[in-house]
Amino acid sequence: MSQNSGDFLERFLALHPKKIDLSLGRTLDLLRALGDPHKALPPVIHVAGTNGKGSTTAFLRAMLEADGRRVHVYTSPHLVRFHERIRLAGKLVDEERLIAAFETCERVNAGAPITLFEITTAAAFHLFAETPADILLLEVGLGGRFDSTNVIEKPLATIITPVSMDHMDFLGDTLAKIAFEKAGILKKNAPVILAPQASEAMDVIERQARRVGAGPMLRADRDYHVSEERGRLVYEDAQGLLDLPAPRLAGRHQFENAATGIATLRLLFPDFPASAFEEGLRSVQWPARLQKLMRGALFERAPKGAELWLDGGHNPAGGLVVAQAMAERQERDPRPLILISGGLASKDTGGFLKAFAGLTQELLAVPIPGEHAARSADDVAQIACAQGLPATAASSVSSALEALAARAWPIAPRVLIAGSLYLAGDVLRENRTPPD
Repeated sequence: MSQNSGDFLERFLALHPKKIDLSLGRTLDLLRALGDPHKALPPVIHVAGTNGKGSTTAFLRAMLEADGRRVHVYTSPHLVRFHERIRLAGKLVDEERLIAAFETCERVNAGAPITLFEITTAAAFHLFAETPADILLLEVGLGGRFDSTNVIEKPLATIITPVSMDHMDFLGDTLAKIAFEKAGILKKNAPVILAPQASEAMDVIERQARRVGAGPMLRADRDYHVSEERGRLVYEDAQGLLDLPAPRLAGRHQFENAATGIATLRLLFPDFPASAFEEGLRSVQWPARLQKLMRGALFERAPKGAELWLDGGHNPAGGLVVAQAMAERQERDPRPLILISGGLASKDTGGFLKAFAGLTQELLAVPIPGEHAARSADDVAQIACAQGLPATAASSVSSALEALAARAWPIAPRVLIAGSLYLAGDVLRENRTPPD
């Protein structure tokens, strides 16, 4: 009987260790048995942080590819298909190669306890090592210090995007503790690029950088600056000023994510052409990050003339930047703003929704299909009401959109679907517009 990659993922889940072991031991053991593919990779840019990791990585990829470079990318989680996590020299891994890598890892692991992320990261390294490329953009899965990606001994550079409160059950209950875990990716002599940080997080990261002897450090708002002027991105550092087009990705926070990418490439490649920055900003894609849906099965169910937006934000900091982006859009083009939201029980749903109080006319709470750890729609609605958002429960995103479409709207509404990457993935799946 033929197997697909999903069959392997199910078997890998069954190997999850019964004892919690916060270390890199299992990953290193498997990599050693595979012939140490992590030591045969192209130069690595390692990216950690709470918010903005994926967007910063997307900007880096777009700019590097605009300069004609072959780029591997490793990100997580995926939205619709696992294949989204592994991009080989510009293209998502195909099913045949993914199955072959999974078969190799399963055989070599020989049934030993291992987490899903550990064994699939090993498979990714196996694929990256056997496929020629100029650079690997490696995104941390969770934290940094004990993340399976943190086996790279000599990265080309390390990036830490904004650190905020998330995954507190794994990383700690203070910003300082979380920042310490993120700073675990810093390495001796490797350059460090720091996006804007709260002072508590910045102090921890800088202290860790000094402790390990990390290479030159670039800090946002000290060593490089970004601003929006007349709808364009203006970037400035010691090398001079760049007047660039606004990022294709929506939201003021994307100017900062783009600047982190620009600062990294200007540090690593002083002659990096301005034309590649321009093309990268225009061509960048990163699904479910304030993505405007323009077509699809769900789009057809929305009120006629409505704007339909999708975002995977799920923590308080993510809520703030998405709400700010929506507020800016509301100021330019006022419309009724409706929020459709669902969330996981492990997330601070109230903290996320708080940012929308006074901005959103109404919230429709929905479940996340197939996620046993998801909050019920009634639970999300109660949390929203406690934050001052008028809220009712709906059975699904589709039914919520149909209910909105049945109303008479003097002005077509702006509808934002947000609250979880898992919800965003389900929307893209049901809308039939998965990432390509």
